[in-house]
Amino acid sequence: MDRFILALDQGTTSSRAILFGHAGLPVASCQREYPQHFPQPGWVEHDALDIWSSQLACAREALRQASIQPAQVAAIGIANQRETTLLWDRSSGEPLARAIVWQDRRTAEACDRLRAAGHAAMIQERTGLEVDAYFSATKLQWLLEHVPHARQRAERGELAFGTVDSWLAFRLCGRHVTDVSNASRTMLFNIHTLRWDQELLDLFGIPAAVLPEVVASSEVVGLASEEWFGHAIPIAGIAGDQQAATFGQACHRKGLVKNTYGTGCFMLMHAGDTPPVSHNRLLATVGWTIAGATDYLLEGSVFMGGATVQWLRDGLGIIRQSADVEPLALSVPDSGGVMLVPAFTGLGAPHWDPYARGAIVGMTRGTTAAHIARAAVEAIAYQSAELLHAMQKDAACAVTEMRADGGAACNDMLMQFQADLLGIPVVRPRVTETTALGAAYLAGLAVGFWESGEDIARQWQAERRYEPVMEEARREALMARWARAVQHARDWVTP
Repeated sequence: MDRFILALDQGTTSSRAILFGHAGLPVASCQREYPQHFPQPGWVEHDALDIWSSQLACAREALRQASIQPAQVAAIGIANQRETTLLWDRSSGEPLARAIVWQDRRTAEACDRLRAAGHAAMIQERTGLEVDAYFSATKLQWLLEHVPHARQRAERGELAFGTVDSWLAFRLCGRHVTDVSNASRTMLFNIHTLRWDQELLDLFGIPAAVLPEVVASSEVVGLASEEWFGHAIPIAGIAGDQQAATFGQACHRKGLVKNTYGTGCFMLMHAGDTPPVSHNRLLATVGWTIAGATDYLLEGSVFMGGATVQWLRDGLGIIRQSADVEPLALSVPDSGGVMLVPAFTGLGAPHWDPYARGAIVGMTRGTTAAHIARAAVEAIAYQSAELLHAMQKDAACAVTEMRADGGAACNDMLMQFQADLLGIPVVRPRVTETTALGAAYLAGLAVGFWESGEDIARQWQAERRYEPVMEEARREALMARWARAVQHARDWVTP
């Protein structure tokens, strides 16, 4: 009887489930978008029950499509949007409020106060993170302060905090856990000791009783209840989506780099077995822990990647579906001098400006929807190029190629422009859904479905390689123009 691994890939705008066979290839998949809530400018929320119901429905549909029995699923792996913060009742399992999404900027002023009080250096040294509203600590602090009676109930141990992995694991098997990779994104976790940091908990006013237990990224943490699939299936792998994608891209040794083109763009470099130190405002983060060994990553985050294309579709209405952006952008030879800086929720690395806002510059009477579409696609590549330049400075080594994945990696125009801006090849793998694949690999390792990381690395295959063709002078001129455009978007909102 053939066996499979079920990967739950819970993303910012959609949930998906993919079944993988032993060759690391997808057998069946299902994806469903769910509602986004924007109650105030700069606020982004999700309904936790929408996350759960869409994810469960996708998992069941993937099994149905493959016509397999639940008993054939050797394990479940979870990959999730990171930093998004949930608070729920331990007894009933009911959420106390909507989840505060990683893109949400409501706590930017709280972060300003932390920096002004001189806490930034200590926080960065212990967590590897910049003090920013992106991370979970100030979001959880906000919930405890604004949801009626939440703080008192949390102190009594009645409430559970978690990122999305914790929420899904709790719903599936009733256990309150998170893995080291997700814990390292909360701004409450010491990446050197691999424990919750009491001084940070005190600084943010977080009761320890509300925190999940931290587990390895590859281990059996519980059994999904029979009520969900008709059979108890081990939950054996958990990782934040970007760490999972890095693992799925077989970036298992120091110096290998991948960039995921999803809702945001996330570039990660394997940094070895000790936490890296960035001098260019990048992040040090836990990659994964497997069999007691922890790998670390250097990361740069772009808040608006594929979400920029989603804005063209939903906000401007100039395309009907996301796939329409490439032919529209290719209908003009270039952007006509237009630069779009998609700082709709501020700027991430290396700027870390929560008060930046979106800007379109360089428009003329001749500017068309096609020019704006092309500028939007190119903006994804410009932001990612900034990350790699900073990463190369921190790593003090030459990056010889970048592995690309995620939904927008299927856009050939974007991939070629990215290679041109970077001056190195961009390689797209045969399986671009590497976030789900990484979660599957982590789960499969825990139950012996795959033998080792070397076994997994041998399965990685390139589907297409984009070689840079742009002259260096042109590349430098474009990056300089991008820098000018970014300055127009900086510090737009008054705190």
